[in-house]
Amino acid sequence: MTWNGTSRVVKALAATLALGVGMTACSRDYTEGYLYVTNAKNNPGSITAYAIDYQSGALSQLADSPIPAGRNPVTLVAAPNGQYLYVLNHDDSTVVEYTIGTDGKIYAANTYNVVQGANNIIGTFPVAAAIDAAGAYLYVAFTYQNGFTTLSPGPGGVATFPIHSDGTLGAPLINTTIGTTPANPLPYIPIGDNPTAIVTTQKGNNVYVIDDERPLNSSQFGVLLAFNENTSTGMLTPVGGAVSGGFSAGTQPSALAVDPTGRFLYVTDSLTNQMYAYNIQANGLPVPNISSPFTTGSFPVSVTVDPRGTFVYVANFTSSTVSAYVINTATGALSGAGGTANTGTGPMCVVIEPALGIYLYTSNHTDNTVTAQQLNPNTGALTAVQNTPFTSQGQPTCAAAVTNGAHATQIIE
Repeated sequence: MTWNGTSRVVKALAATLALGVGMTACSRDYTEGYLYVTNAKNNPGSITAYAIDYQSGALSQLADSPIPAGRNPVTLVAAPNGQYLYVLNHDDSTVVEYTIGTDGKIYAANTYNVVQGANNIIGTFPVAAAIDAAGAYLYVAFTYQNGFTTLSPGPGGVATFPIHSDGTLGAPLINTTIGTTPANPLPYIPIGDNPTAIVTTQKGNNVYVIDDERPLNSSQFGVLLAFNENTSTGMLTPVGGAVSGGFSAGTQPSALAVDPTGRFLYVTDSLTNQMYAYNIQANGLPVPNISSPFTTGSFPVSVTVDPRGTFVYVANFTSSTVSAYVINTATGALSGAGGTANTGTGPMCVVIEPALGIYLYTSNHTDNTVTAQQLNPNTGALTAVQNTPFTSQGQPTCAAAVTNGAHATQIIE
């Protein structure tokens, strides 16, 4: 989730007062935000929508939920203004735009091919998406460039969709910086094999992608790709050799997250059960943290940083836990002081709601539930929310949360 800096000063006081006086309601509406969870089972899949109770963090499923999605929806991302939701349907190779009503209900508006050439689709199997800090561009990482399939694997790419003021997406931008020629213009940035995640910074205008490279007759390895974003055009320019080589990112990188200041980057490795930390330089260059790596639970697949930039949380699929870490805000190093909390079976995604920044949710793929926990703002420790877990539909894959417009947004610089 991205935070609008221009409204931070105005909104932070209201949210801080709410926390300090027992969370007095901002209005008579007890809903402080909405949570959306993609579900992969069935054909097509679906999206479960919930209201978040500001007093407890409990979830209430909205009346018209679940909402139809495409085939195998794998992830989703919300616009910074909380008015639009973009869902990636892996097997359809599409991005679907949903508008978010004032009551939290969502409505499918438009469907876009991941990458559309003049006469055919030239990019397939989207896996991850991120929106820049200004809410102007949607970046979508996809698995295969044209000519490659699961039977004949090959490199993937990143498509850049301009986001119009009404939430609609423009055609993917023609890449002018990497691997393209006037005779062969590419509507995407070519990257390596098996991209798994993408993230943008709230400050610094950087974009990071991780590839899970698995070359034939060679050892598997992970690659971190770094780009600078031209905020006027959306174009991405490699930082320090990205794409041609990139930076080492463990063995099987699965997820990544950046802190709100844009100084620290964290990458999970699902094969070695570790998390790597990087210090982001002024030019966007990721430099390995000298204290890295850090131990996680078994098979970490998702990571997030709380909106205050104080804690890191990792969802561990096999151990069905969330690991909590405290960030040394001077160095970016982590300690495990936050401990570990149990979730439902097979958590695939971890997210923190943006309104108060104190409720954490995991979408649990194996037992079809959503676990809700409250984080301690002093220690990062997690406590189960009453009545958790909450029922979802078949095989939840990921989650995203937005703020109810009637409530303040908690941001602490």
